[in-house]
Amino acid sequence: MKVTTATEAKNRFGHLIDTAMIEPVAIDKNGRQVAVLLSMAEYQRLIDLEERAWGEKALKAVQGGFLSEGESGVWLQGKLNAEASDK
Repeated sequence: MKVTTATEAKNRFGHLIDTAMIEPVAIDKNGRQVAVLLSMAEYQRLIDLEERAWGEKALKAVQGGFLSEGESGVWLQGKLNAEASDK
């Protein structure tokens, strides 16, 4: 992955867009990476992967059954109690 500074990205944005069509470009600001510029095709590929992952989780949940309202309340209360005891 190519890395560039925010200043260079601002000054050479057209070139950066062309580079992002080939590979993602990380943008550094004040010595830390703050953003990534990538092609629309790569962005869409990532969105598709995420949607497929959520779909698989949903299918697994449907196959495994659902909690009743009461079971959900018990589970949620347990989480809240655990969080409160961690403080």
